[in-house]
Amino acid sequence: MTLHENEIPVDETLVRSLLKAQRPEWADLSLSPAGAGTENTMYRLGDDLLVRIPRTVDKGEALRKELEWLPRLAPFLTSRIPAPVHAGMPTDDFPAVWSVFRWIDGDEVGPDTVQDWAALGADLAAVVRELHGIGLMGAARAGGLSWYRGGSLGPCDEWVSGAFADCRTVAASEFDVDTLEQLWRAALTLPEPSGPQVWLHGDLKPTNLLVREGRLQAVIDFGALSVGFPDAEHATLWDLPPQTRQAYWDALSLDDVTWARARAWAIAVGVSGISYYWHTFPAFVDECRARLQAILADAAGR
Repeated sequence: MTLHENEIPVDETLVRSLLKAQRPEWADLSLSPAGAGTENTMYRLGDDLLVRIPRTVDKGEALRKELEWLPRLAPFLTSRIPAPVHAGMPTDDFPAVWSVFRWIDGDEVGPDTVQDWAALGADLAAVVRELHGIGLMGAARAGGLSWYRGGSLGPCDEWVSGAFADCRTVAASEFDVDTLEQLWRAALTLPEPSGPQVWLHGDLKPTNLLVREGRLQAVIDFGALSVGFPDAEHATLWDLPPQTRQAYWDALSLDDVTWARARAWAIAVGVSGISYYWHTFPAFVDECRARLQAILADAAGR
């Protein structure tokens, strides 16, 4: 499925050619699709490896970031995170960097894999507390580690407003766009974050959380890794049930202003996802739609 105008076609034949050229000892291992997101396509390689192929050249830069920083962050985290084993180089057939990681067994978070949603909220809060507590090790909010979700809401208002307009065109009958925009605009008037900048995963949605026997055991896909204010880190909680959000909120002792800014980030990502992927990625649009509906239900109940 092509999502971006400058997307590079990828299939198993291409992946095998990359392996034969750069890691021939792996070229004959079994290879099977292992999912695809908005930025990467994944293939399981043998029993123990995962190949990540960026959809565009520029999205390959996120892989460079993971290769540099994940080995340095891993010792400070209780949960497993991806461990890179190969930094793939561009070729004539594929002009972007690519990577190979250790495979991590686990199930995606969902109603069939989690029974105690409050426990998951506490587990996720513990991971966030650990990550945000790691020293920056000389890193700064610059270059690849500077991402919009770790900054202020205000500079995003122009494109978020455009996404609201698109949602009114394609999805106004499905959820209350006006109320969502009111929540967004109310958040723009809140005080700016004033605490220290921290490490941010940037996209802690259910598909990036792996559980075993219902408990969180790994966090994957650090392509959005950045340094910034922590508010946006909490935005994906609206992708999870209310009891998960409550347990997470309680565990981190979040205040109402932080929660309102986090909700605004969740709205921004939700409406922009519907706007950008409406015709190309229905599954992701469904995720965004569910997130926005959860925000509205949560706001109505408070």
